[in-house]
Amino acid sequence: MLVSVSQTIVVPLLPALGGITGRSAADVSWVLTVTLLAGAVFTPLLGRAGDMYGKRRVLLVALSSMVAGSLFCALSSELAVLIVGRAFQGAAIAVVPLGISILRDELPPRRVIPAIAVMSSTLGVGAAFGIPAATLVVEYWNWHTMFWICVGLGVLDIVLVLLVVPESVVRTSGRFDVLGALGLATFLVCLLLAVSKASAWGTGPTIALALGAIAVVPVWGWYELRTLSPLVDLRVSARPAVLFTNLCALLIGFAFYANSLSTAQLVQEPTWTGYGLGASIVVSGLCLLPGGVAMVLLSPLSARISNSRGPRFSLAIASVLMAAGYVVRFFTSHSIAGIVVGATVVAAGTAIAYSALPALIMHAVPVTETAAANGLNTLMRTVGTAICSAIVATVLTTVTVSNGDRVAPSLSAYLIVFVIAGLAAAVAAALVALIPGREPVRAS
Repeated sequence: MLVSVSQTIVVPLLPALGGITGRSAADVSWVLTVTLLAGAVFTPLLGRAGDMYGKRRVLLVALSSMVAGSLFCALSSELAVLIVGRAFQGAAIAVVPLGISILRDELPPRRVIPAIAVMSSTLGVGAAFGIPAATLVVEYWNWHTMFWICVGLGVLDIVLVLLVVPESVVRTSGRFDVLGALGLATFLVCLLLAVSKASAWGTGPTIALALGAIAVVPVWGWYELRTLSPLVDLRVSARPAVLFTNLCALLIGFAFYANSLSTAQLVQEPTWTGYGLGASIVVSGLCLLPGGVAMVLLSPLSARISNSRGPRFSLAIASVLMAAGYVVRFFTSHSIAGIVVGATVVAAGTAIAYSALPALIMHAVPVTETAAANGLNTLMRTVGTAICSAIVATVLTTVTVSNGDRVAPSLSAYLIVFVIAGLAAAVAAALVALIPGREPVRAS
């Protein structure tokens, strides 16, 4: 939960960060971009390292990274230091797939599905609670406070892991695939920079980065298929059960992030736009709280559905629910109550989906590859959020309304975002049908 919160706590700070650091908006945006890049690169790497060298050991490394990054951000207002700190915080998102893998190794079978449902849902719950909490800190206290809180809770987490969490005896043999890690990191950096910086850097650099990403893929794939201990087992990843689950994860990540991005901004739009509510930053954050509560309450329910009907059924229900939420959002963007209802429906679907995805992955991969496979699934969600961020930013800055020298996104811009996100959820629901069925895991 803490690591998930740390990923989003700077969002309310962004409008003021330019003035704090004396840098441009484009420079300040790196505090989000670098977190995304670090999380995407290190999640599969640390997942694989956990399978090979011990999940508890690597979990402690990831938590230490979060504490170090929080400390950097707590001690400085220099943008360069903040970017370094945010990179360390981003790498810590590997805590989630590592935690899921530890639960699979240590718990009796009847408790695994409920436990991973709660663990996986923290990705969404943390974001839903992190933004409102950060808005309160930014509004009423010194913004460094939220990073000091992360430092303290992170140290507490490390102590608790040392005292409570056992080291798993399940290990993967072989050597760590350094070349495979470099290849995957190169691909992800090129791809995510092309997606996230396209509007800021222009056509030339974006095309160059995209071509670089495309060029790396066949070489990296050729190497991974021939090495004895690949970072990513492409033969396993190509199984329909894994492939289509990961594609669903990408689309679910897209649909989830669109909900968070649009809700916080929509309620703050000025009243002169004709649809804006002119709410404060604190109110915008609080609009996400009901969704966070819904995610907490629905995670155990998702586990029961997965136990009785199978995680594929849960994922189908979740995708349809998210698509329905965007239908609600499309027609209720003029009132805070309607916005909160639509956002909460999408969040409810996200909770069920995030609980079902790791269960599907664990059913499809060997126990020795649990952390790596869940790391890849988490990576796909991250890529989905990156693509979503770029598309939402492009739509909201292109489809605008003006009043004198004032410019803001038009209502049509938000409706376009809702349509795209709803279609992403609907496509995910269709892809669920391509995931091979499996007998439900019934509690004994």
